[in-house]
Amino acid sequence: MIRHRRSVSVAAALALGAVATAVFGFAAPASAHVTVNPQEATQGGYGRFAFRVPNESDTASTTKLEVVFPENAPVGSVSTMPVPGWTVAVEKRKVDPPIEVHGSQLTEAVAKLTWTAAPNAGVKPGEFQEFPVSMGPLPQVDTMIFKTLQTYSDGNVQRWIDEPLPGGEEPESPAPVLTLAAAAPSAAPTGPAGSAAPRADDDDDDDAEGSGLATGLAVAGLVAGVGGLLLGGLAYSRTRREPTPKA
Repeated sequence: MIRHRRSVSVAAALALGAVATAVFGFAAPASAHVTVNPQEATQGGYGRFAFRVPNESDTASTTKLEVVFPENAPVGSVSTMPVPGWTVAVEKRKVDPPIEVHGSQLTEAVAKLTWTAAPNAGVKPGEFQEFPVSMGPLPQVDTMIFKTLQTYSDGNVQRWIDEPLPGGEEPESPAPVLTLAAAAPSAAPTGPAGSAAPRADDDDDDDAEGSGLATGLAVAGLVAGVGGLLLGGLAYSRTRREPTPKA
């Protein structure tokens, strides 16, 4: 009887664990990895992005980060923001056909960015660091995959280079992915506050209304003037007819 109860308890515990895994989606804490933030942008636009680097080691610091730009999606303009305690090296490559940026044809594009920490400036255990960049115009592709190498002070290298898997499952060592949406078609030009531009016939109607108003005022003024003359004549004739009082 006791053995039966124990088996029932073990079965219940296993069932509870399976339910928890199904509900929460994991059986153990998921490991953090390097990401690009924001993770969505628009094709053809410019944006500020940051490569976010968490430190997963309990004993070593992150001392170097290498971000490789995708060859099938070159970006014409890439600039970095200074990160205190870190230096950055920019590697470029030839591109053919050239990239057009503001009317200029560029024959080179950034191939890799490498950030290196000064002594005692690495990302320590339990911390993370962001490495901001500005990029654009963003290429006409659906995704940009930035394969990344994270080097620790003890010599270990974490290779975040796995591309997304079919079905949306996360690979073991996922590379940072930037999803690009097609730009919305430009809307027809409108006037202030979204009002449509005035039509030509509207202007003609306004001119006609203005002309009619001016004519009406002129006629009214003429009638008033004639009326004043008539009243003045009547008053004058009346004074002529009244006898002059004797002394």
